[in-house]
This record gives sequence, structure tokens and C-alpha cells, in this order.
Amino acid sequence: MNKAIISTRNRVIHGYDSVTPEFLWSLVSRHIPMLLQDVESLLCDQ
Repeated sequence: MNKAIISTRNRVIHGYDSVTPEFLWSLVSRHIPMLLQDVESLLCDQ
């Protein structure tokens, strides 16, 4: 999962000229909620 997060970050930051609105919408609507769940789960385990 870490590699996917880093890859996405790099794509958004360094490849901003090739990032499409569809990619960003997918990121916001599909992937960020899953990431939030993972982070909340990790925080609850502590």
C-alpha cells in the first residue's frame, strides 16, 4: 500500500501536466475514503 500512495503522490505533484480531472475525481471519490478507513483502523489499534 505504501508504494501505491507514494506513486500517486509523485504523479500528482511531479506529473501535474499529465493528471486528468478523471484521475483526480477517482482519487477523491474512491481512494481517499479507503485510505481514511485504514488510518482510522490503525489509530484505533494503538
